[in-house]
This record gives sequence, structure tokens and C-alpha cells, in this order.
Amino acid sequence: MTAQTLSQRVLAEGFAEQIEGIGEISVHRYFGGAGLRADGVQFGFVMKGVLYLKVDDASRMAFKARECAPFRYSGASGAVTVAAYYEAPDDILDDADMLSVWASEALRAARPSKKKARGSA
Repeated sequence: MTAQTLSQRVLAEGFAEQIEGIGEISVHRYFGGAGLRADGVQFGFVMKGVLYLKVDDASRMAFKARECAPFRYSGASGAVTVAAYYEAPDDILDDADMLSVWASEALRAARPSKKKARGSA
């Protein structure tokens, strides 16, 4: 494990310790960062020191309203935007109650809905 990956894991573990009300959170390797899971469902990750949370059509506007950006990285063919994850607002990161609310919403967005599950059968 590289020092960069280790620091991402430590940061993710710190966020996991603050989040309450969504069950036990596990931290795992996720590319060059660290993923956050509750009940086996990934709802966020830390990459390059930034916490990203899962969004869906119902929650995306709250992130956009706070001028949060979607996850982006440089791929072989140029910049790639992953609109399913947005950076968490800075002002919630040191507020365990607010972080828990946003994490709960991210977990809801990450869970497969019954409608999606029926459509994939």
C-alpha cells in the first residue's frame, strides 16, 4: 500500500467514524483512494483528499446548489466525468450531524431501487 493510498484510507476512516445512523461503515481500497460502504453498498469514496458521495436524480440538485463538482479524472482519451458521485460540501465535513445526513442520502441513492431491480431482470 502506497503512502498516498494509506492517507486516503485514514481520511476515509475519519469520515466513517463521524457518520452515524446508517449502520456499520467499512472502508476498502478503491483504485487510488478508499471507498466507504454500509451494508455492502458503496455510497462514497475519498480520492486525492476529497470525499465524494453517491448521487441520483433526486439528490444531485442539492450538490449543484452548493456548487459541488462531480468526480473527474484524466483517462487515456481525456477527461472523464463520473456524474454518479459529487464532492461533499466543505461545510459538512467537520459537522458529524450534517455529514451523517448527507451520507444517509448518498446511501439511499446508492441502493438499488425496486423499480431499477425489476427493469434489470
